[in-house]
Amino acid sequence: MGFLTGKTAIITGAGRAVLANGRSGSIGYGIANAYAKEGANIVITGRNVKKLEDAKEELERLYGIRVLILAADVNAGADNEAVVEKVVSQTMEAFGRIDVLINVAQASASGVPLAEHTKEQFDLALYSGLYATFYYMKACYPHLVETKGTVINFASGAGLFGNFGQCAYAAAKEGIRGLSRVAATEWAKDGVNVNIICPLAWTTQLENFEKTYPDAFAANVKMPPAGHYGDAETEIGRVCVQLASPDFKYMTGETLTLEGGMGQRP
Repeated sequence: MGFLTGKTAIITGAGRAVLANGRSGSIGYGIANAYAKEGANIVITGRNVKKLEDAKEELERLYGIRVLILAADVNAGADNEAVVEKVVSQTMEAFGRIDVLINVAQASASGVPLAEHTKEQFDLALYSGLYATFYYMKACYPHLVETKGTVINFASGAGLFGNFGQCAYAAAKEGIRGLSRVAATEWAKDGVNVNIICPLAWTTQLENFEKTYPDAFAANVKMPPAGHYGDAETEIGRVCVQLASPDFKYMTGETLTLEGGMGQRP
């Protein structure tokens, strides 16, 4: 029995990704592993169905939990409200409850200077990140009220520090940060816990960023004071487990500073 046995978590952008050393290669997949180890039923979304299928096979085989995979892509040309509502309705059909919503999914054209950024590249970041977070939070809200649940959103140092070549990504992440602060204020009375994390985890995406845009990588990505980049499962994922655990949720209200992020305890 784990902290989250019997609970259901939706994790966006959680297709299987693995580093060369065998560790989880994306924040979403790292969180999915951490939640699976605590017994949660998991709903994972993403654009790459093969990665979702690979994640489902591995998580169910290793941890004996149930995983529902749902292809979902929030973008400028989609009926995004319908896309997200379908994910939420199928989650409720499969598990009957939603206890945790974790918005990780984010695409962007990092490395492109602002003056060269196209509207399509800007839309890519805003729709996949900010709009997706908005739609998922709205759709999950009534179910989270029922379970006194948890929302965990992800922002970034790109917005906090104004990283070179990441104008759309930074704009999306700062929008998510502001949205999360408002939700933390508005939803505290409903017993819904809202947090935001600004991590620096070593991922396959960061590896690709280093290879594709070495100058932008050198200018933006600094080694944390601890001397290592965050592990997607054992550090970022475990923080997400803690934020949804009963011992954490029902402490007295205060603003939380954690991994560079903020959150409001109910």
